[in-house]
Amino acid sequence: MKLFSAGISTETNTFSPMPTGLADFRVVRAADVPDDGIIGGFAAATDLFRQRTTERGWDFVFGLYASASPAGTTTRSTYESLRDEMLVALRAAMPVDIVLLPLHGAMVAEGYDDCETDMIARVREIVGPDARIGAVLDLHCNVTQEMIECADAIVIYKEYPHIDVADRAEDLFQIIAAAAEGRTNPVMASYDCRMIGLYRTPFEPMRSFVDDMLDMEGKGGVLSVSLAHGFPWGDVPISGAQALAVTDGDTAKAEQVAAELGQRFFSLRHQLYLPVLSLDEALDQALSVGDGPVVIADQSDNTGGGAPGDSTFVLRALLERGIENAGVAMIWDPVVVQVAMAAGKGATLDLRLGGKMGPTSGDPLDLTTTVTGIAENMSQDWPQQGKALNLLCGDAVALHTNGVDIIVNSLRKQVFSPQVFSNLGIDPTRKRLLVVKSLQHFYAAFSPIASEIIYMAAPGAIAPRFKEIPYKQASLNMYPRVDDPFAVEVLP
Repeated sequence: MKLFSAGISTETNTFSPMPTGLADFRVVRAADVPDDGIIGGFAAATDLFRQRTTERGWDFVFGLYASASPAGTTTRSTYESLRDEMLVALRAAMPVDIVLLPLHGAMVAEGYDDCETDMIARVREIVGPDARIGAVLDLHCNVTQEMIECADAIVIYKEYPHIDVADRAEDLFQIIAAAAEGRTNPVMASYDCRMIGLYRTPFEPMRSFVDDMLDMEGKGGVLSVSLAHGFPWGDVPISGAQALAVTDGDTAKAEQVAAELGQRFFSLRHQLYLPVLSLDEALDQALSVGDGPVVIADQSDNTGGGAPGDSTFVLRALLERGIENAGVAMIWDPVVVQVAMAAGKGATLDLRLGGKMGPTSGDPLDLTTTVTGIAENMSQDWPQQGKALNLLCGDAVALHTNGVDIIVNSLRKQVFSPQVFSNLGIDPTRKRLLVVKSLQHFYAAFSPIASEIIYMAAPGAIAPRFKEIPYKQASLNMYPRVDDPFAVEVLP
């Protein structure tokens, strides 16, 4: 048995001012893989596929894995060059019995509304009808009918924050391996829930919903069930939440399970749609809490959703309100990092910080700061079930001004861990307020130290105000724009 694996992974915010080009991708090719075969970082699924394949004594062929931080639309030349390189590697490996694709979902390139659909369809053209194709996707993905028709099985992360990457890769491998050995015949169906939003799985009712999905699997011919949350800031025709079911040879069963799951999710819509706090409301609530640290999620400048990461709205408010013993992480400003590193720890500098990428970033701040910490090639751990993935943040510096510690870094990356403070000599547990540029992935590592967590909708490139996203291609007939989109049709 021969298994081929490769993937191109990014998430596209079509409203972002930052295009995604070739230089934004970290590309790992076969020649780059270490002797132990472990790529690490965001390639956790690839590493698991390799391990499981070799354990069975099968042949494993690695094409490439290209990953870029979420940003704006990928340029056509970038996508086509990476895709074609992947397909050339697949053709060279032929014949293969299995293709496993660790992708993201919701990747948009110039001329391609759904890159994952394009990749899966082209893979099917090469390997023919008999080979088994599987894909594992981030839950902020879109699922198209063509994708379902071309793949044998798609498995989607269930947790947000994504602490189950390896677990879902394991699920996919087992499903596709069984199919390749002739023990099962996976078929799929999806159900459009007609909803856009963010759905945090540690909290009810999502916690029980996810637990029930896990409990459904392996029973009554159900191989896998998933909920694609969709990516609200991708303006493409196929978007929004979708339920997905994989069954053993029973398409009608898959359709039934997907519909039941999707309808249950839709029935929870009013409980799932949380009111958003403005910048000032969030700060007022944080200051009313007696003990710290209070963690405030600056959702609107999350680079994990394609925002630049250089907005200054929250920092400006902290300084104007005279709030002290606060920490802010991470502001993306490579120029400031370079200047601060050259000056060295202890230097006092007049700096123009942030606000570089347009109106959604706010205005730059002119500050007198002291460099209190420097970390070259800083990294942070992304907690997973049973292990942690180590993610690069670039060079980073800590700046102090008027009672506020500011972490500035050179590589766009959202905050996953308190290590972004502690790596620079700042004890996050002693802060009154911690502002982190992240939507939800911070939660796993910050919740153990937080006295309270507040989700804030400050101005920014991905403000979570779902009724206001200016769609031109995506359907407007979705909750919360329409309370019951199944009862009324609204033209896009």
